[in-house]
Amino acid sequence: MTERVLPLVVRIERAAPPRRTDALEAAATAVVRLLDSAENGEWPQEVAEWQDGRIRKVVRRARGAEWRRALALPGITVTVGTAEVRVHPPVPLDDWPRDLARLQVSGTELSDDVTPPEAGPGDVVLWINPRLQMTAGKAMAQAGHGAQFAWWGAGEADRAAWRESGFAVRVRTAGPARWEALGASGLPVVRDAGFTEIEPGSATVVADAPWLRAGVPEV
Repeated sequence: MTERVLPLVVRIERAAPPRRTDALEAAATAVVRLLDSAENGEWPQEVAEWQDGRIRKVVRRARGAEWRRALALPGITVTVGTAEVRVHPPVPLDDWPRDLARLQVSGTELSDDVTPPEAGPGDVVLWINPRLQMTAGKAMAQAGHGAQFAWWGAGEADRAAWRESGFAVRVRTAGPARWEALGASGLPVVRDAGFTEIEPGSATVVADAPWLRAGVPEV
């Protein structure tokens, strides 16, 4: 079996970088849209091989002509607020398309200039660990993992309702007390493999969705 990795490309123009939360939410939505497309016959082998492995995701940045070249490759583009993210079908770990391989991983230090609104009770929410320092690129990959956990836990009716919303997600940083409660709640927890930035086994994201809360204490 071919070991594969999921490429995500975020558009970061010098004059108008996206807000961090928008980029995280666009990445998470892009992952779910790819999974949904695979269920409907697009890139089924690539996605199956990737999901049988370590579900690695790598975020790279692009601008100008780099972004246009990324758009020319197979994939799905998601826009959330100020952010544009393109997800491509999983590629072999050691054989990326040239126009993706040449893109930089560094340089994704994004920030928010507005406070995101509170998440609602019916939202899919990906809660970020407040104790970890992650670049936006790293956090985008972790949010994508959390969204994938939410997808795996959803039934057909749940997926249909989520699809109607465009697979919208909220990504929020939990306060310390909420994070402790989330970690003990039984909701799915993303633990990082430790390839970059943070220690192996670190809990990065808790996935929260209406269909995941059955039997879970309120947090």
